[in-house]
Amino acid sequence: MTRRRLRITLGVVFLIASLPKFLAYGWELDQFRRFGLPGPDEAWVIAAGVIELVGGALLLADRFVRPACVVLAATMAVAIATSGIKEGDVVPSLTVAPLLLAGCVVLLARRGRAR
Repeated sequence: MTRRRLRITLGVVFLIASLPKFLAYGWELDQFRRFGLPGPDEAWVIAAGVIELVGGALLLADRFVRPACVVLAATMAVAIATSGIKEGDVVPSLTVAPLLLAGCVVLLARRGRAR
């Protein structure tokens, strides 16, 4: 897959993944409460949604790709550790999240415009 296709694919997936954090906030909040993250769970739901929304948009716009990938990769690592490994949620935390993390790492490793 070319860098451009990977960037666009990741951007679309992150944009879609952000939507439940806003459109199904109550359901997402119930999920986040199980993870045992420090601080208020409400803030984590909004933060995850904003990170995925803005990060996805930046990838689609081909702007600040590397910083966006760093933050998105960290977010996916937390999702894998808390939701996937700690709570045993296979979908999406042990299926989609590792693929998104890997895609971000590939974009970080590939040479190209370093915006």
